[in-house]
Amino acid sequence: MKNYIKILFVVLIIISCIIGFMIYKKKEDKMLKIGIMQIVEYDALDKARQGFIDELKSQRYEDGKNIRIDFKNAEGDFSNAQTIANNFSNSNYDMIFAISTPCSLAAKNATSTIPIVGCAVTNPEMSGLVNSNQKSGTNFVGVSDLSPIREQISLIKVLDPNAKKIGILYSSNDATSQYGVDIAKEEVKKLGLIPVTFNVSNPEEIKQVTEHMVNQADEFFILIDKTTYSAMPQISEILLKSGKFAVPSDEGAISSGGIATYGMDYYQLGKISGQQAVKILKGELNPQDTQTQYLEDTKLISNKELLDKLNIKIPSNLE
Repeated sequence: MKNYIKILFVVLIIISCIIGFMIYKKKEDKMLKIGIMQIVEYDALDKARQGFIDELKSQRYEDGKNIRIDFKNAEGDFSNAQTIANNFSNSNYDMIFAISTPCSLAAKNATSTIPIVGCAVTNPEMSGLVNSNQKSGTNFVGVSDLSPIREQISLIKVLDPNAKKIGILYSSNDATSQYGVDIAKEEVKKLGLIPVTFNVSNPEEIKQVTEHMVNQADEFFILIDKTTYSAMPQISEILLKSGKFAVPSDEGAISSGGIATYGMDYYQLGKISGQQAVKILKGELNPQDTQTQYLEDTKLISNKELLDKLNIKIPSNLE
C-alpha cells in the first residue's frame, strides 16, 4: 500500500510538471516573437538596441511578459547575419529588428513577408531595401544614421579658418562611405574650399595613404567604417605630427583620434525604431507605406586633449 501511494505521488508530480510545461508553452506560443540581430557589438549599435527595447517596454511590450526577444550577434560576419536571419524567418518570428545595413540586407534576403525594422541604415533606397526613401513599398521600414555631414564639414572651417583644401578619406570597400563622399565633396565646395579625396581598400594601406595625404590637404574629414575606425589612432598620430587634425563622421572615433564632430544619439535612433515597431505590432502601420526616418538633433563632441595639443579653441556659441 505504501509503495502504491509513493508511485501515485510520483505520477501526480510528473503530471503536474507536464501540465505546468504545457501551460508555460501555451503562454510562450502566444507571445509575439521579435528577433534582434546586430552586425557587431559596438557602443553606438548597443545603444540603438537598448533604445529599441526600452521603447517597447515603455509601451507595454516587455520581454518575457507579452513578447519574447531573441538577440543574436553576427560578430562582424555577413554570412553569420544571413544564417541568423534565415533562422528567424524559418521560425516564423513576428518581427525582425535589424541593426546596421548588413543585418537589414540579410533579413530582407530571408523574408519578404515578416516586418523588418531597420536601424542605423544610412540609405535604405541605395541599399535596395526599399523602393524609395519616400515610400518603402516593401516589408522594410528604416531609421537612417546618415551623419550630419554638412555640419561636420562646416566644423572643419570653424576649427581652422585658414584651411583651403579639405582631404576626404574613405574606404573603397564600404558602399555607405562612398555615398558619403559625394555629399562631403559638395559640402566642401559650398564653403568655397577644394575637396581632395583619398581611399583605402584594406587596413594595410592606411599608413601609406595617410602619409601621402597629409601633404596634399590642410585638414581632413574621415568617413568612418570598420577599416577607418580601427585606424583612427594611427591616422591621428600622423596628422598631429604635421599640426593637422581630422573630423570623423562618427562620434565613436573621437576617443581614438578625431578632434571633434557633430554626432547623433543612437539610443534615440533605437527609440524611433521602437515606436515604428509598436505601431506595426498594433496594426496601425504598414511598412510598405512608410518613409525612411532621420534624427534631426545632433550634438557636438570634442577631444579636449587633442584640441589643447593643437591650441585650438571651440567657439563658445558652439559648446
